[in-house]
Amino acid sequence: MVALAQALAAAHTPGDSVRAAAEGTRVALGGSFAAISTWERERGRLKVLVNVGELAEGEVEFPEGESYPVHEFPEIAGDGQPSAWVETADGGPEPDEGPCNRPYNRSFGQPYDRPYNHQRVAALRRRGRGCCVVAPIVLHGRAWGELYVARAAGEPVFTRADAEFATVLAAVTAAGIAQTERLAEARRLAFTDALTGLANRRAVDMRLDEALERHRRDGAVVSLVVCDLNGLKRVNDSCGHAVGDRLLERFGSVLSLCGAILPGALAARLGGDEFCLLTVGPSADEVAKVAAELCARANELELGEGVAVGVASTGDPIGPVRSARRLFRLADAAQYRAKGAGSRGPVVAGRDGGADDPVVRLADAPERASSTERRRFRR
Repeated sequence: MVALAQALAAAHTPGDSVRAAAEGTRVALGGSFAAISTWERERGRLKVLVNVGELAEGEVEFPEGESYPVHEFPEIAGDGQPSAWVETADGGPEPDEGPCNRPYNRSFGQPYDRPYNHQRVAALRRRGRGCCVVAPIVLHGRAWGELYVARAAGEPVFTRADAEFATVLAAVTAAGIAQTERLAEARRLAFTDALTGLANRRAVDMRLDEALERHRRDGAVVSLVVCDLNGLKRVNDSCGHAVGDRLLERFGSVLSLCGAILPGALAARLGGDEFCLLTVGPSADEVAKVAAELCARANELELGEGVAVGVASTGDPIGPVRSARRLFRLADAAQYRAKGAGSRGPVVAGRDGGADDPVVRLADAPERASSTERRRFRR
């Protein structure tokens, strides 16, 4: 049990957590196979999240579509009390424990009779297993799913003591899943813009550093599309900040939809009225095409005054990009030029003379340049 708790504590994702729980309980109970399922309440199904141990034909570790109607396993929709029971493939009695279809549920201190589960017994026989112990997983006071551990045919049948131990293991599993969910939510909040649901600047910085490392290692094309939403201040002043927030949300949706055209693109809100798309892999021409689509869709929004868009890509003649800061400066400079010219389409750095492109010269100009000549770039 200590090993199970340690494995769950070390899990970083929900997938890691359920796999660690299944494997840990399988070992603790001496099972040949274990699985964890969750109750998808909106679909009324018990969905298998992970299978570990000796897999039968057709079973995979992380199944995509293995699920069963809850009405076939009515115990999941009961009172949610975490009490385990044992079933055997032959439907015979458990050694020294009474009939296998008479589990002991400790809810309110009273045992109760659970109906014989034909589906589960049939599955045991079909997969060459002799018995199983099933323990409900209760999270936040309600049934979350089930822990299932089986032994091969011919192995000793689980006892009531095993069932009671499985109940304890299910509680440890529930605590581990809850911890992983909290950590996942904390990570999501740390890297998500609360208003739009897009990634935030912290997420962009992290992803861009990784992208440029891949660019240096493999030559992958890295592109950054920086957007400045026009007219937000006017909307805020004339219609109120609630309407301004709605404009930000709507543009965020447009940005996400356009970003979905480019495989793996990260759509983000940098702050205020500034947004960006970050891509690794798609060509500079593909990114420029999507940037043009983004401008066209932004111009169709009921609120605001369109968007100024600048693009910088290592696939264009912009010179070496050795840091995230330089790529940001190039995209910023292109966006600044688009805004100054009132352009209804994107400005792409490097496409008007390479190193002599006004955008490239603006981005690479010394920091002391007058603020009347160019914007103050991000550091």
